Amino acid sequence: TAAVDLSCVWHNLEYMVCRWRPGENASSDTNYTLFYWFDGLKNHKKCNNYSMHQGIFVCIFNLSFPKVTNPYPTIRILIRDDSEEIRPVCASENPTTLVKPATPRRVTLSKINDEIYVEWSESDTFPENCLFYEVEYHNGDLDTTQMIKVENNYTSIPSVDPNSRYIFKVRAKPKPECYSSKLCSDWSEEKSIGEKTDSMFHFVLIIIIPLTVAVSTIILLVYLKRLKILILPPIPDPREILKRMFGEQNEDSQVSKKL
Repeated sequence: TAAVDLSCVWHNLEYMVCRWRPGENASSDTNYTLFYWFDGLKNHKKCNNYSMHQGIFVCIFNLSFPKVTNPYPTIRILIRDDSEEIRPVCASENPTTLVKPATPRRVTLSKINDEIYVEWSESDTFPENCLFYEVEYHNGDLDTTQMIKVENNYTSIPSVDPNSRYIFKVRAKPKPECYSSKLCSDWSEEKSIGEKTDSMFHFVLIIIIPLTVAVSTIILLVYLKRLKILILPPIPDPREILKRMFGEQNEDSQVSKKL
């Protein structure tokens, strides 16, 4: 009847999330309750923020220690039910082994010449120099992914291909000298910079653009020629007019003589 598979994670040194499954012999209406306590608390505290999803209990409670506390005290967790039929479960945890940093936010990319600069926001809940970061990136034209580790909240990637698109994401990890946790934050949202080039697209542009310009020029010339004829009709040649006039008179005189 006791709760099983208890696991807790201390998110960003702000709140604890504990999960567990009901015991195999526990009834479906069992209402487990989580209590916690550590040195420095006068009385144990009860977690009130419960939820259940796909048969797994989840409880979230704020957790912070006095800043003067070093090392962190052991946290003790008790899960039980008011019914005597449910067996209680007790656990003691070193909170530094449960630390999970928050996901890095506001990742920004900038490019100067052939170098890409990456920067992101730092967590304000961790002591200084207690986190390091992993930056994963890859060229959009290639399948290979590269990862670098940095101590600060910024880095730069030199000698990048100016005609390629690069995709970046960042995550945070606790430093071993500060915390014993192996947990890392979730990856940040992917950000990209640069444009992926397409050789076939360029080839098509090289062919189509000159051809389009040539056709447009011919059409424009024909149109302008017709427009010129309408606006400025050709002036008749005076010699042709005189020839027609005298030719008609000669024909009239010859007809008159015959009559």
